[in-house]
Amino acid sequence: MSAQAQPDLPSPSPALPTYDDVVAAAGRIEGIAHRTPVLTSRTADSRTGATLFFKAENLQRSGAFKFRGAYNAIARLSEDAKRRGVVTFSSGNHAQAIAYAGGLQNVPTVIVMPGDAPAMKVAATRGYGGEVVFFDRYTEDREAIGRRLSAERGLTLIPPYDHEDVIAGQGTAAKELFEEAGPLDMLFVCLGGGGLLAGSALAAGALSPGCRVFGVEPEAGNDGQQSFRSGAIVRIPVPSTIADGAQTPSLGQKTFAIIREQVEDIVTVSDAMLVEAMRFFVERMKIVVEPTGSSPSPESGSVSSSAAATWTRRRWRASSPADQAKEPSAASRRDQASSEPGRPKRSR
Repeated sequence: MSAQAQPDLPSPSPALPTYDDVVAAAGRIEGIAHRTPVLTSRTADSRTGATLFFKAENLQRSGAFKFRGAYNAIARLSEDAKRRGVVTFSSGNHAQAIAYAGGLQNVPTVIVMPGDAPAMKVAATRGYGGEVVFFDRYTEDREAIGRRLSAERGLTLIPPYDHEDVIAGQGTAAKELFEEAGPLDMLFVCLGGGGLLAGSALAAGALSPGCRVFGVEPEAGNDGQQSFRSGAIVRIPVPSTIADGAQTPSLGQKTFAIIREQVEDIVTVSDAMLVEAMRFFVERMKIVVEPTGSSPSPESGSVSSSAAATWTRRRWRASSPADQAKEPSAASRRDQASSEPGRPKRSR
């Protein structure tokens, strides 16, 4: 991937959302988006030597965390913009979310989707009322198509991740997680374009300042990792991976600006690891999690685990002298444990 990657040229600093925007988004989606459960697993804890909490956004409306950002972004539009409608581009989850959120708010939606998008995601998008326009993800520019449709039809373009209202909406998942689980040592978040990771980092910075935030992406599409370590956005060819939600060529300007300042690191996992992670979730936790949402899991080989959106690890065990120097004190861990709220019943 590195040999073909090309860095983007610098661009003006974008207007970025803050945690206040996450709080405002939480108010807009309250009672509409599901407050998804936080799950636990003794087996996952045993395999990682940590106490893990899984924010189960696979149980969210339209099946993914994307509904949060989509609803928040549409809710922020003027009445005239809502009347004219919106357009977006997505491989599936944001497509479904925009179509669903648009239907709930009586807003017409046009969705630019790759021709090889999963058939069930295309069917769901149409079922929610979205007009689907197909493109070839390997030869055509979905962003250019979205901009053209926006100009031709007077539609508002709501991209899947590089949008302040989308980022703020995605951050509400981590906000809920911290409110239920309390302060955490580490937060692991699946990474495509960076909307969820950026929003989660905003929530972590406000609600758990000592938490180290990590992004996890497929190794076939490590543009985020390259960007983070080089200090500039790196674009790559559309990666070939089963994690269709992470088949993005680059991070966004807004998401990268937040990630580079508030994220600890970005790590990668192979497709084979994703398959093992999906098997773990089905066999041991009895939940169905798609490949992208399985990125940081006990079986994926990454540092920690989750279900479908936001991942955490608590009271971690150091595995090297460098890690040991960073490990929270025993007194700190006891203080955390004594203040923990009740937990859901653990899976085996």
